[in-house]
Amino acid sequence: MITFLVIGAVGIALLLFSLIVGDLLDGLLEFGGDLFSGAALAGFLGAFGFGGALAYDSSDNMVLSIGIGLVAGLVVGAGAGWISWKLKEGGDESNVRTGDLTGATGTVISAIPEGGLGEVSIVASGHITKLNARSAGALAAGTPITITAILSATSVLVERRV
Repeated sequence: MITFLVIGAVGIALLLFSLIVGDLLDGLLEFGGDLFSGAALAGFLGAFGFGGALAYDSSDNMVLSIGIGLVAGLVVGAGAGWISWKLKEGGDESNVRTGDLTGATGTVISAIPEGGLGEVSIVASGHITKLNARSAGALAAGTPITITAILSATSVLVERRV
């Protein structure tokens, strides 16, 4: 039973270690992709150790205790790995990418002279975004516009919105 408790304690210690210094050692406890993260390993070890200890205390059967510990470890480890994977893959949909802005509408906030740069403001993915803008003709501040082309990461070509 002591062996199970030590394995469980190692799992908890690994989890605490990765939470406290995980950013400093970014990637050290990661192996085999996002599903097999340090959190998944810590969850597996903790559940295996403490689940096996509980089963052994109840039954005094080592084979049954190892089996229950493995099942508990696999369930908790897989759950922790899946949650870790979902957290790492999510959130990108709200980032503004200039390449996705063609066709977006907005307003001129700094007049665009003919052949020069001005500024436009648009709302993209819920973010108010200010970009440098060029136009075929001069556009005054407050003019509604549509983005027709991307010139660079911070500059677009616009035309008056009709």
